[in-house]
Amino acid sequence: MHADTHLYLDRFRATELRASASADRLARECTTRGTVARRPGAVRHRVGWTLVEVGLRLVQSPGLVQPPRRVTPRAA
Repeated sequence: MHADTHLYLDRFRATELRASASADRLARECTTRGTVARRPGAVRHRVGWTLVEVGLRLVQSPGLVQPPRRVTPRAA
């Protein structure tokens, strides 16, 4: 790749990243005004534990999953 093209693409990408970062920052400020800011991974943490709860309920609920049938070998 030509050096000028590489420099142009690098500057363009940096501009995009700066715009994205400022948009995220503004969105975060708008949503957290007047409320307590949440931790960055709070939603992921809650979704993870919800999935664990659902999995445990599926395992513990009787009748939803049938146990595997035991196959007896035939005499030849």
